[in-house]
Amino acid sequence: MLQAAQVIRLRYVKVGPDSGLPAAVAAKLADVFDGLSTGDPAFDQIDLNEATALAHRLIDNDHPELSRLWPAVP
Repeated sequence: MLQAAQVIRLRYVKVGPDSGLPAAVAAKLADVFDGLSTGDPAFDQIDLNEATALAHRLIDNDHPELSRLWPAVP
């Protein structure tokens, strides 16, 4: 989740408005990932599986199987 927050900030907040996601929305999403990674109770209602899936897609540009976060399949 921390990696996802960093990637979002790098790609969408620092890059600028032409990135396809408004910087303010990206910053809020990055804050949510930060909160999830630290166990902030404000985010207890968020489904961690859904958040993890979103993090994979954001980090790996629709190739989550290449992510270090993706669970290994036996």
